Amino acid sequence: MVTLVEMDSHVTVFQQMEDEGGPVILINKFEVTPEDVDQFLAAWATDANLMKRQPGFVSTQLHRGISGSTVFLNYAVWESAAHFKRAYGNPEFQSKLQDYPSCAVASPHLFRKVEVPGICAA
Repeated sequence: MVTLVEMDSHVTVFQQMEDEGGPVILINKFEVTPEDVDQFLAAWATDANLMKRQPGFVSTQLHRGISGSTVFLNYAVWESAAHFKRAYGNPEFQSKLQDYPSCAVASPHLFRKVEVPGICAA
């Protein structure tokens, strides 16, 4: 079972799921031990395939730290926080969390693009 550690000490991911705005980006950092990488990847792939079938899912990409790192970063795009909340609460998804290695630590957080004139478009 994966352990949840909040990324922001002021706003939880569960509070963020109550947001009523438009598209959101889920950033989820995972940490595992080297011997549990294969189990983690299998569990994540199962979850990603389940999430792909949920209303409001747009896309996802998993990244791994380089040089033997066992830190992973999932980047997923959702039409809204409400869509993500429904998918996260899906009983099938919740039952799959037990498939992660017991050492797995996840830090999920929802984001939106920020406009910075001349650098980043919103």
